[in-house]
Amino acid sequence: MGTPDDPPANPTVNDIARVARVSLATVDRVLNARPGVRQITVERVHQAIAELGYVRDTAAANLARGRTYRFLFLLPAARNEFIDLIEREVSDLAAGLKRDRTQITCQRVPAFDPMALADAVGALDATALEGVAIFGPETPSVRDSIARLNAQGVAVISLISDIPSSGRTAYVGIDNIAAGRTAAQLMGRFLGPAEGAVLVITGSMLARDHLERRLGFDEVMARDFPHLKVRASVEGRDDPDLIARLLPHAMGAEGEICGIYASAAGNAGLLQHLERNPPLRAPVIIAHELTPLSRAALTAGVFDAVISQDAGHLVRSAVRIMRADCDQSPINLAQERIRTDIYLKENLPPETGLLKGA
Repeated sequence: MGTPDDPPANPTVNDIARVARVSLATVDRVLNARPGVRQITVERVHQAIAELGYVRDTAAANLARGRTYRFLFLLPAARNEFIDLIEREVSDLAAGLKRDRTQITCQRVPAFDPMALADAVGALDATALEGVAIFGPETPSVRDSIARLNAQGVAVISLISDIPSSGRTAYVGIDNIAAGRTAAQLMGRFLGPAEGAVLVITGSMLARDHLERRLGFDEVMARDFPHLKVRASVEGRDDPDLIARLLPHAMGAEGEICGIYASAAGNAGLLQHLERNPPLRAPVIIAHELTPLSRAALTAGVFDAVISQDAGHLVRSAVRIMRADCDQSPINLAQERIRTDIYLKENLPPETGLLKGA
C-alpha cells in the first residue's frame, strides 16, 4: 500500500505538470525540445521527470501528433549485386513499417561521382525528410552538402562508407580497416611461405571504405607476410566490363599473381575474366560481400573466402538510428554494431537466411 507521496505507477504528462508546477503546454515544449521555455523551467520539468520515473511512449506521442517518419536511402547507381540487396532490404522494410507511420524510399545517384551526389543531397527538401542514409565518397563537396542538410535538422547516416568530416549523425557499417586486415591474414595464411604477387581490385580510391580496406590489407601484409608483393590497386569502379578489360594486363605473366583481394563488391568482372582466361594455377581469392554471385563462386571453389556485412542489418540499423535521433532517444550501440562476417564454402548459411540479421 503506497503513501500519498509515492510516485504514480505509470506517470503521465499531467503528473509532470503537477510536480513541476507548469502547464501541460510547457511540458510538451520541453519533451519535444521546442524553444520558448526558460532554462530554469526546463530544468524543473526534467527534475520532475526524473523524480517520477517517467518514460515517454514515443509511438503513442507520434500517433497523437499524426507524425510520420520520412527516411531516404541515397545509393550509388552501380552494377553491383550488394547495392541491389540493400535496395531490396529497404523495400521490404518499408512495406513492413507502413503501419508504424514510417515511409522509406530509395534514390540512386551516379556511382563514384562526388559532384552528382553533392547535387542530389543539396536538392533534398529538409522540410520533407526526417533522415537520410547516404552511401557515397567523402569529398569536400559531399561533406559540405551533408553538413548543410544536418544543420537543417535532418538526421544523416553515412552507410557502408563513413564520411566523418561531414558531421553526420552516425556511421552504419563494418570497420573497413579491420576488414582489410582480416583479408590480409586470410590471404597470407592460405598462400603459405612461397613468394609471389598479390593483386588488389577495388572500386575507387576516392571511396573511403575501399581506401580503408587497402590500408588495413597493406599494413598486415607488410608486417606478417613480407615475402608477398602487393601490387597497386586496379580501380574497376564496380563496372564488370571495365574490370574484365583491365585484368589481362594487371595479371601479368602466367603464374605471377598468386592471390587476388577483391576489396569491393563488383565481382562479376573478375569472374568473367577467370572464365575467359582460366589460369594454370588458380590464385587464392578473398572477396567482399555475400551475394548470389559470390556465393556461387565460393561453392564452386573459385573464391576461397568472402568477407561480408549483413544487408538487412545495415538497413534496419540505419532506420533505428534515424528514428532514435528524431525522438531524441538513446541508441543501443551493441545492437547497431555491424558484424564482419567471414564465409568459406563450408559455413555458408542457407540461401533463405542470406539477408537476415539483427
